[in-house]
Amino acid sequence: MADVPAGKVTTYGDLAGLAGNARASRVVGGVAHYGNPELPWHRLVNRFGGLAAGFHGGRDVQAQLLMQEGVACTNHVVDEFKERRWHPTQR
Repeated sequence: MADVPAGKVTTYGDLAGLAGNARASRVVGGVAHYGNPELPWHRLVNRFGGLAAGFHGGRDVQAQLLMQEGVACTNHVVDEFKERRWHPTQR
């Protein structure tokens, strides 16, 4: 998560793939929920660009944090998701 730049988002599956198992997206979700709060977990979304149901404070808080970085969301989905999506190969 530390590599995901401001103004970009990535998916649970993308991070799982970076860790060596693209099918372990649920594990990434668990890490996100209990992981280091200093990391930018608000930049983590589902494969459709949807905000996290379990985000601390809820989806509205996640949307606000993303908006502060210039990432707009509509109905809890990242606008222009394909353009905003950061892939692990972009390190």
